[in-house]
Amino acid sequence: MMTDGFLVSLALLIFGHALGDYPLQTDFMARGKNWKTPVPGVPWYYLLGAHSIVHGGLAGLATGSLLVGILETAAHFLIDSLKNSGIISIHADQALHIACKVVWVAMMVGGLI
Repeated sequence: MMTDGFLVSLALLIFGHALGDYPLQTDFMARGKNWKTPVPGVPWYYLLGAHSIVHGGLAGLATGSLLVGILETAAHFLIDSLKNSGIISIHADQALHIACKVVWVAMMVGGLI
């Protein structure tokens, strides 16, 4: 992958992140994925899991890599859990999500993925 491919992949991953965190995340999911604001009858981890899978799917589609999709799903679940726990702020949450995109693309450029 050349530098322009790196930038295209990174841009697509960031686009997918914005899409998954805003227009594709309903208020129902945004509230219910946090154990502090539960939705009656739906465990928080179902909604956080579904939200994370959406992000993993978008990342996998953007890169053509199942492994990136799986890594993104796991990372998104962990980072959002840290935010939900109050361990990190929304600003740190977003920075960590973008940092993950940089790591995935760097791994692709380095031939690790």
